[in-house]
Amino acid sequence: MRKSHNDIEIRSKLWIEIDGEPVFGRGRRFLLNAVDRYGSINRAAKEINISYRKAWSYIKAMEDRLGIKLVERQAGGVNGGGAVLTDAARLFLKNYEELESGIKELVDNKFDDIFGQK
Repeated sequence: MRKSHNDIEIRSKLWIEIDGEPVFGRGRRFLLNAVDRYGSINRAAKEINISYRKAWSYIKAMEDRLGIKLVERQAGGVNGGGAVLTDAARLFLKNYEELESGIKELVDNKFDDIFGQK
């Protein structure tokens, strides 16, 4: 996000859809990053203020629509459960973040061209 001399801000949103259905965007990126950080879908859901059920449904929908396994889950028990991102999820996140950064740069440059100081 950039500001011009008169404090106008530019913001953009990026998300991926398949057949008109949302697959991935900022919120789901936050979810996967939180799963990676905490090793738990439940803890990740709490971190981003959604229910476990909603987090689980987002993960399932992403996996189904993308056709790749994103999270390896282990059911709870004596030692507790857990969740880790797959290598495919890590690559997808890396590629998405690169795309997001590139889009932001394009938008910032176009904003500067149009609204920047002349």
